[in-house]
Amino acid sequence: MAVSSTGTKHRHRSPEFPPPVGNPRYGSILVHLQDRPDLIEKIKGCIIDSGGDPELNPKVWAAGFTAALLKKRNTVMVPSVKNVEPSTDKNKSNVQEKDPLIVEALVFAVLERMFSFLFKLPAVNQRLMKIIHHLSENQPPCPQLYLYSTADKVIPYRSVESFIEHQKSKGRDVRSYNFGSSPHVDHYRAFPDVYTSQVNSFFKTHFK
Repeated sequence: MAVSSTGTKHRHRSPEFPPPVGNPRYGSILVHLQDRPDLIEKIKGCIIDSGGDPELNPKVWAAGFTAALLKKRNTVMVPSVKNVEPSTDKNKSNVQEKDPLIVEALVFAVLERMFSFLFKLPAVNQRLMKIIHHLSENQPPCPQLYLYSTADKVIPYRSVESFIEHQKSKGRDVRSYNFGSSPHVDHYRAFPDVYTSQVNSFFKTHFK
């Protein structure tokens, strides 16, 4: 979530970019704005919720899109159709529980293969790598707040922490908070008070 402002008395509503689609979309905007430093300067802060892993990882992208398509907050990173037993007379009572797992595994497998193929296409790879470069190297010189969790099965928390350290190494003003047990993009619902406190503290510190 990027926060822009034209002054202390007037602030535009901040746009939101849900990951994993959000990172490339935000990066694409940065690419288009690279020749408009006047607009880049108006981005006063960036809050990243359940994101911060811009790598071209088919599993991460497949997990994110699977969660979005199935409207789930968390999805298994590497589900396997082989691990889901077929329905028989002995386990008919578990059919309703296992059917969603089968669907999730199939959707994940198809998307992972699709992204693995797409990322190897020269045109697609070149475009996405350009976006990733801007996300990693050319972030606006504004404060950043990363909200994530160890339990997130869509965006690996170690990737988020690695990205945070990279941004710090570039001299960025970076804050972060690990919610620990909350699922992907579900930190606010799991810990509303803590989430609100972190965001309010970020705004009070950088938007006086």
